[in-house]
Amino acid sequence: MNGRPDGHGAGIPLGHPRLHLRRTGSTNDRARELAIAGAPHGTLVTASEQTAGRGRQGRVWSAPAGSALLASLVLRSPPPLLALISAVAVCDVAGPDAQIKWPNDIVLARGGDSEPALGKLAGILIEGRPQEGWAVLGIGLNVAVRPEQFSPELRRTAATLGLAPDAIESILAALLQALQRRLAEPDEAILEAWRERDALRGREIAWGQADDTAPASHGRAEGVDGAGRLIVALPDGAHTSIDAGEVHLVAVA
Repeated sequence: MNGRPDGHGAGIPLGHPRLHLRRTGSTNDRARELAIAGAPHGTLVTASEQTAGRGRQGRVWSAPAGSALLASLVLRSPPPLLALISAVAVCDVAGPDAQIKWPNDIVLARGGDSEPALGKLAGILIEGRPQEGWAVLGIGLNVAVRPEQFSPELRRTAATLGLAPDAIESILAALLQALQRRLAEPDEAILEAWRERDALRGREIAWGQADDTAPASHGRAEGVDGAGRLIVALPDGAHTSIDAGEVHLVAVA
């Protein structure tokens, strides 16, 4: 596709109206309630603290109060590549070192140069009702979390911009502008920008392990196709594509 129809609301300013909460369970839940009630495209819910934030695969998303950007947008007629668009937009404001771990985790590489570890900087959760033509785009970005504030189990896997808490509002403004711009771009431009930030390309990955007794599939990540599916080269020389689920890096001996 060369562009997006006007129905995606690319020309309508994002972030208005805005509901800011000092403390809430989940900004996505509040935004969903507003969307169901008829809130317009671009409605924004933000919070200083979440008590029941969640990410993909039912994971918990937590951060100390006043340290993270916690935002959810109501989007009417969302585009098919919304997951890729939003990931690219977050990278636009997170800086040149930010990368995307398919499908839309924003990470920073750290550790050794040969096989660096990936620290999760931001998470994206998209929920909605396609049959009703809307989606809620939830973004959590560690703006001002100090490393020692991460829980012990997250210290090896999380990352932060390391800015001051008063930077959250300026980062939010920049993110809304980036999303506005990226929503208006053609799919080809989004795919190119996503591929430039691809953290997995050329690396060994595993996926699809149902339990401890079932072996996971594995192969080498080779980027995404035009629909945003992850292309994987299999050990036997064949290729497959993954359109949903979780992938993990495999240590190379």
